[in-house]
Amino acid sequence: MIKNIYTLSETLAEPLLEKLRFPWEALPLIADFIRETGPKLPPDEYIRLGDEVWAAKDADIFDSACIKGPAIIGHRTQVRQCAFIRGNALVGDDAVVGNSVELKNVILFNRVQVPHYNYVGDSVLGLHAHMGAGSITSNVKADNKNVVIHCSEGGLETGLRKVGAMLGDFTDVGCNSVLNPGCVLGKRVSVYPVSCVRGVIPEDHIYKSADDIVLRKEN
Repeated sequence: MIKNIYTLSETLAEPLLEKLRFPWEALPLIADFIRETGPKLPPDEYIRLGDEVWAAKDADIFDSACIKGPAIIGHRTQVRQCAFIRGNALVGDDAVVGNSVELKNVILFNRVQVPHYNYVGDSVLGLHAHMGAGSITSNVKADNKNVVIHCSEGGLETGLRKVGAMLGDFTDVGCNSVLNPGCVLGKRVSVYPVSCVRGVIPEDHIYKSADDIVLRKEN
């Protein structure tokens, strides 16, 4: 499933993800992977910022941003004003972590954009995925039970209490949408603004509402 929705060459986490079947299996492994990878990054390209934080020298990190380790920030990535990276965050190249955005336990592939007032936790966002202003990942169920991925084949047990959203390459989430725990959105999925999304949405579909999910038409 991982290789069906992600271009693994577009993340430093490729050695981690290529060993797994499902993307949420990476969530408990992110911290240790960053701790192993950070010290091996080329010193002519990356600098160490405090404890267990490695950032590319050409990244643009605003003074008001707060980054807790372990974390890696990729080349030419912007971490804008008042962004809060809480740790266990691997952010790729040419990404945008915008104003007042909060990240926790995530893998963001190259060119991901979470530019305005987003919360992204316990999630994996593929190449060039985009979350519109105010859209968030919800990562804990109200009953605090382990998250189950609901798909056409039935329920897949994750064994994890916290699972956010898995966004495939080039997926676009509209403004002020909520991705409920265990959402999986395939490649090139579009989500209408102010949506409440559950379950698995196949690639190349447009999510208008729970009862109106349509195949994208070729132009």
